[in-house]
Amino acid sequence: MKKSLVIMGLTLAIAATGCARDMANRDVYEESGDTINVNNKRAELYKEGGPRGVRNVTHDYGFVRHQKSPVMNDQGGTEHYAGLDREQTAQIISELSTDIPNVNDVAALVTDQEVLIAYQTDSKDRNLTADQIKRTAMSVVPRYYHVYVSDDANLMRDVENLANLDSTSRNARNSVTQLIKVMKKSPQGTRMSDSEDENGATNEENSPPGERMNNTGGQNGTNNNDNGAATNGNGANANAGDNSDMSR
Repeated sequence: MKKSLVIMGLTLAIAATGCARDMANRDVYEESGDTINVNNKRAELYKEGGPRGVRNVTHDYGFVRHQKSPVMNDQGGTEHYAGLDREQTAQIISELSTDIPNVNDVAALVTDQEVLIAYQTDSKDRNLTADQIKRTAMSVVPRYYHVYVSDDANLMRDVENLANLDSTSRNARNSVTQLIKVMKKSPQGTRMSDSEDENGATNEENSPPGERMNNTGGQNGTNNNDNGAATNGNGANANAGDNSDMSR
């Protein structure tokens, strides 16, 4: 009898170990669309309302493997753009920004293509603080986003008022654009790169469509003139050579 119980216990232990390994493999390799997620069964990791002990876990690494669809014109690989939780992103940006020295209060709005941040600060170097907050936001959102900041604390209410809108709201784009114009009167920090301005926009993005066409035409015209000048120069050189031969 005891022998039977021991054998049964060993069998159950082996079966449990096998199940655990199988579940671990599924956690790592189970696919969701084009994405392979780790621990994607633990939904509490992705919920703000999860247990505090779970939300504060920081010793685990995060891993996701995403593959582009091999099917031409398959839009399945772009569904992640719609999956961005803008409110949670705004929360992360505002929390990280208040960790910056001399920044005491931050209001952040994340739209479908911009981040607007108004904040209260007692910093003596306004441009440096603006640059730190802007680059903090840039590190959180997709790279095609543009970031606008302002240390005018009165604009925090304006940023908050836009939170009632969404990308489908009537006149939403106009309201955002008007507020951006006001925010840009404040320091925006340094240029993001040689090809991008302080807010992350390229020269082409800053130019009206008609002006882009004119710039292209102007460049072509310049090149044509240069070619013509080169041709005339060659002709002049040839004439000079002929005259020299005749004088001899």
